[in-house]
Amino acid sequence: MPASSIPSGPPAFRLKAPRQPMLWAAAAYCLGIILSARLWCPPALCVVASIVFIIAGSFFWRSREAAAIALALAAVFMAGTLHVQLRPAPTRNISIEPFTDGRELQITAHVIRGGNLRQASFGEWRQVLDVETEQIDSDDGQVFPVRAGIRLNLYISDKREDEEGNEAGVIASGMRLFNYGERVCMRAKLKPPRNFRNPGAFDYEGYLAANGIAALGSGKIDDATVLPGFSGSRLESLRQRMHRSIVARIHQLWPPQQAALIDAMVIGDEAFIDRDTRIDFQRSGTYHVLVVSGMNVSILAFVVFWTLRRLRINDVLATLLTIATCFGYAFVTEVGSPVWRATLMCTIYLGTRLLYRDRAMVNALGAAALALLVWDPQQLFTASFQMTFVCVLIVAAIGVPLLERTSQQYRQAIAHWDSTEYAIMLPPPVAQFRSDLKLIVGRVERFLGEKVGARIIRGGTRLSFAVYELLFVSAVMQMGLALPMAYYFHRATTVGLPANMLVVPLVQWMMPAAVSAIALGYISLWLAKVPAILAAITLHGITGTVRGLGGFRLADLRAATPSLAMMAISAAALIVAMILARRKAFAAVCGLMAILLASVMLALLPPTPQVRPGVLEVTAIDVGEGDSILLVTPQGRTLLVDAGGPIGGGSSQLDFGEDVVSPYLWSRGISHLDIIAITHGHSDHIGGMPAVLKNFRPRELWVGLLPPSVALGQVIREAESLGIHVVRHWDGDEIPLGGTSIAVLAPARDARVDARPENNDSMVLHVIYGRCSVLLEGDAQKQVERRLAASHEIKADLLKVGHHGSANATTPELLNAARPKFAVISAGYRNSFGLPRQETLDRLTRAGVRVYRTDRNGAVSFYLDGHSVMPSSVAPR
Repeated sequence: MPASSIPSGPPAFRLKAPRQPMLWAAAAYCLGIILSARLWCPPALCVVASIVFIIAGSFFWRSREAAAIALALAAVFMAGTLHVQLRPAPTRNISIEPFTDGRELQITAHVIRGGNLRQASFGEWRQVLDVETEQIDSDDGQVFPVRAGIRLNLYISDKREDEEGNEAGVIASGMRLFNYGERVCMRAKLKPPRNFRNPGAFDYEGYLAANGIAALGSGKIDDATVLPGFSGSRLESLRQRMHRSIVARIHQLWPPQQAALIDAMVIGDEAFIDRDTRIDFQRSGTYHVLVVSGMNVSILAFVVFWTLRRLRINDVLATLLTIATCFGYAFVTEVGSPVWRATLMCTIYLGTRLLYRDRAMVNALGAAALALLVWDPQQLFTASFQMTFVCVLIVAAIGVPLLERTSQQYRQAIAHWDSTEYAIMLPPPVAQFRSDLKLIVGRVERFLGEKVGARIIRGGTRLSFAVYELLFVSAVMQMGLALPMAYYFHRATTVGLPANMLVVPLVQWMMPAAVSAIALGYISLWLAKVPAILAAITLHGITGTVRGLGGFRLADLRAATPSLAMMAISAAALIVAMILARRKAFAAVCGLMAILLASVMLALLPPTPQVRPGVLEVTAIDVGEGDSILLVTPQGRTLLVDAGGPIGGGSSQLDFGEDVVSPYLWSRGISHLDIIAITHGHSDHIGGMPAVLKNFRPRELWVGLLPPSVALGQVIREAESLGIHVVRHWDGDEIPLGGTSIAVLAPARDARVDARPENNDSMVLHVIYGRCSVLLEGDAQKQVERRLAASHEIKADLLKVGHHGSANATTPELLNAARPKFAVISAGYRNSFGLPRQETLDRLTRAGVRVYRTDRNGAVSFYLDGHSVMPSSVAPR
């Protein structure tokens, strides 16, 4: 090889990290936002302080550089504080509230987000769309000009048939979907969005408000008509039409199950993804693959840039075309901030690549973070923002430096293979490695020939380095993301490393194949078949890996919310690892061991539960129209009675056990339950039970009557498969538990078992601690209550009111016998059953009982010290 073609020397790893001013500026800006969110600072003071810091920094710039940098960062810090102070506080749209009382209204509105077709519970189909109201007409003829966002569910029943006898499912599949900008008139009932008011609950109201939605509505598809005219942005109309066209093309190219995954992974449409699929990806630690994220943008950018360079397009034009492609991709997806963040980061990285041959990834990341926070400082407090930047920061600040000193250095050994001059410039260990490879090549060449032998050894070496780098980066990512995964998702992704090792390379093949198939599909479906088949094959590998590894019991390791001390330790370990990554080898290894130890501690060392020692706690968890009661004994033993669930056993995207009960328990540091009890087999009591059993692995599951029930049978089988001892309890059983005595008052041993679960199947528990006691009725009705009052001593300071406060429970006989001081009713806010009934509330009032309700008070806790009862409820939200 001519000497002129040999580079001046191979790149050397530098122990000293390059300057990263934008990262430090972003960090200072973040601190300013955080401080401003906690403490108010007068804007005038922020402005004056910023000016003083800038002037002082300019004065010290030449004489004391360190002081000048510190003052500059202080000015950026004050700018972050000032930004939050000057930013107008978000206001909630309350103009729609007078109409959210459930009465039927006629609404004129325009569509702001096109409809999606979904199958709902009870055999119904629904079209979900977002509209902005223009006016609301009441039944008395009054017209109210109201501007507010509504998320509408328009239903069609599967019991209906068309004139040709087709089922409604067929009708629904051909249902006209409402498009952005169309003006519609419909009859609908409105209700306000409402959170489950438990500590740790998802802020559903805030989520909807951030998307401009102030109310929820429901109506029939037949009652909605399209009006003439268009209202909205033509650009947004174009974007939504393009998005819907791509989704339609995807469903032409792939069968429904594969198309649903392609929708989610490629275009960000999750409308057809079922809950079980989501859980499979979460359990395996690959959920980031299922949603459009920074990885998708990175893969697309790499493929486009690589293809353009292979076509001999110059560096600048290839960069501009790649950036334009990324922006176009972000435009047609419906993911929002995450994909735009990734696009901005990619743009900054590609731009700095043109300006500097040394790609300052960390500095580019800091610039992207600062730009996004200047645009919207509230993003700092979102999980997606934090995880995106922590993920990239881990790769840039830990992964890349450690690869530079290991595989990247040894990759130089196979460059310029025929040059002897190049070998002289290599570091001694790398030169020795190159010599060893040449010896191996010489041996192989005897059997396979010169060219084939060299290609096999060099290709195998490159593949080995690629596998090592993927394995290493995946491992560092899993360790570094252990804290946000535990805090936000309560998961320890124990199989995340092998799962990502297999899944990520497949996604790198699937993504360009799917995009190529979609693009070719607009020309010819036949041309699109080859890339579509390749995408389907890789997709099959992805789902097989996810289900296989996610099926291991180890993959179900859940974590309670970490303590502040554990979060501080984990964050410190990550910072130390970033600092030590460019130090000497021993220091860098110590940094890796620090984040490894922190991730193991997060997974295996549960936090101390937040309980009051020496008292009996009874907490009614807000699960809407169901029941879930937590008891914590004076000695810290835990018993959960029921786990909520959907009414009537209908399907629901909300898993009450996973999404409502478990987050509350985790928020209190509870990672294990001693006992779980099922009062009876109705869905609003056992719907959340499978998830709770998996998440908290109790020692025993208590059950009473077991009438024929598919759902109840599934819960029993789930418990047995988890090694949980299923115990039958009857009237007369007494169980000591953690300093308390629990007496089972129902069901009777000779109770009749009906053909399906009934309210009077309920297991009734009487919990006694000292001179205080609690009566938990489940859904027991008047027949059971009268028997209890006549045959048992049921004096109770606290009564869990039977059947959610319905009129067929809480009889005078029960109240006279129990004489409770306090009562708690578990009921859904503005529920369709009108519970609790007024006559029940009147009976409690006449008996002198102080009543708490989950629909008004949220989660309610009662603390019994053996002598008295102290109630406590969460603040309304």
